[in-house]
Amino acid sequence: MSFDGIITRAVIYDIIPKIKTGRIVKIHQPFKTELILTIRCQGKNQSLLLSANPSFARLHLTTERYDNPPEPPMFCMLLRKHLEGSILESVEQKGLERIVVFSFKGRNELGDVSYKKLIVEMMGRHSNILFVDQTENRIIDSIKHVPPSLSAYRTVLPGQPYKEPPHQDKANPLEVTEEDIVRKLNFFEGKLDQQMLDRFTGLSPQIVKEIIHRASVANQQTLPTAFMATLAPVKAQDYTPQIINAGNKETFTVLELTHLRGEKKLFASVHDMLDRYYYGKAERDRVKQQANDLEKFLKNEYNKNNKKVKKLEKTLTDADKANKFQRHGELLTAHLHLVKSGDKAVAVTDYYDPEQQQITIPLDPFKSPSENAQAYFRRYQKLKNSVAVVQGQLEKTKEEIGYLEQLIQQVEAASPKDIEEIREELAEEGYLKKRASSRKQKKKTEKPQPDVYLSSEGIEILVGKNNKQNEYLTNRLARNTDTWLHTKDIPGSHVVVRSNSFGHTTLTEAANLAAFFSKSRQSSQVPVDYTLIRHVKKPGGAKPGYVIYEQQNTVFVTPDEDIVRALKRNTKQTKQSNGI
Repeated sequence: MSFDGIITRAVIYDIIPKIKTGRIVKIHQPFKTELILTIRCQGKNQSLLLSANPSFARLHLTTERYDNPPEPPMFCMLLRKHLEGSILESVEQKGLERIVVFSFKGRNELGDVSYKKLIVEMMGRHSNILFVDQTENRIIDSIKHVPPSLSAYRTVLPGQPYKEPPHQDKANPLEVTEEDIVRKLNFFEGKLDQQMLDRFTGLSPQIVKEIIHRASVANQQTLPTAFMATLAPVKAQDYTPQIINAGNKETFTVLELTHLRGEKKLFASVHDMLDRYYYGKAERDRVKQQANDLEKFLKNEYNKNNKKVKKLEKTLTDADKANKFQRHGELLTAHLHLVKSGDKAVAVTDYYDPEQQQITIPLDPFKSPSENAQAYFRRYQKLKNSVAVVQGQLEKTKEEIGYLEQLIQQVEAASPKDIEEIREELAEEGYLKKRASSRKQKKKTEKPQPDVYLSSEGIEILVGKNNKQNEYLTNRLARNTDTWLHTKDIPGSHVVVRSNSFGHTTLTEAANLAAFFSKSRQSSQVPVDYTLIRHVKKPGGAKPGYVIYEQQNTVFVTPDEDIVRALKRNTKQTKQSNGI
């Protein structure tokens, strides 16, 4: 489900008592299109996420912690200058539109009272966050600039007057009667789902499908009743936040969707639901943009090596015919007297056949009988000599495919900070050209930072997200008595339990991490091997991240994202309690 006007209304209803009259204490901009406002209200800090991401525009309270850039962007510094210390006076949604206005009261450099607005417009690729002077209704700045060359309707630049997005003359579905619905829709025109989207604001395709499903036979009598019944909880501000997993596709909603069949997971608040749904999705979108060229390169290399394997295997199949060419050469030598110049074939007795049957040997008419025999011997010798070489090449190519599979999996599971380490590894291995940069040279001296998780038993679990982290974690950081885990014969992360004494719960949770950060993330009953670090070795000359191990046991787990989030949350709570 998309972040529609109904979801926006549910979020606003829930956050107003939690942040209204609160004071802005911190502002961060972890990513180009996202802000985190920390608001102190009723003795508690609330983190409000505002996103203008073209694919994942949204706003909600969040418990996730985001890494901030070393230097804050200009928009972030501007907001800090004007808003830190200000009081949030009101939060208002424009009708049932995906436009929310946050009004602040603060003081300027001279100590005079000033009023500012932060306007969040969540409209797909046109999403934006605008900082506006309330008194003059002028744009101070915005997270995205829209010059006149991009929009003839309105300009979004500092100093320009703020103009609302174009009105589409849609009706608010919470303010209409059944008679209004009948007048708005043409029941003889068909495509009632599209008509509702075009004529009522705030509805998503999922809600429209639910209305039509409840109407059963959509006509002038049933559809208005179903329309009002579906939206009744929205009017009453009675929401049921849930995520429905139907056919391996997750849908989030705050209403009961009777047309969807699947596993339902209920949440205590709409914010918990959105945090869970968007966990990793926006980050994956950023990684995809950042690593698009890298992913293409790796997949091209993977495909090239797969083609090479097929060619080498064909060469080996041809090499099996070597004995046949040797036999033809020997039989031809024994029957040279039967061959005449210009013959294209000769029938000879096969002395190697117990029944002494005749066989036909193809000839080159432009060669003498002796030259034809020698040609067969040369082909035999060439194929015989090639077998050892081809088998060596085939083994190396299959190792290369395994390495590339591992890198592709790592890119798919990487966070933005992991991508540069993967690029560095590819440059060091000669796949990519090294890019001279003082910043990157400085980064090379830094130690890789595996992800840290805390089990339910309070045991630290470390996860390598790329080969640099895997190598550092397994070969340098881990102790001999630590337990090492990896998916069995499946590309994935190295996982280390940092203890020589732990229970079955910690082992299962660590195995879940190994399965989740592997190529089998979407599978069930994934085999995960575990053994002590002392039994894990890296062979000489092996590719980065490649190890061999022994004395392992195997446990089977089904990857669960909720478990991964819970383990990460344990780590964050421990850091917060320790003041880190």
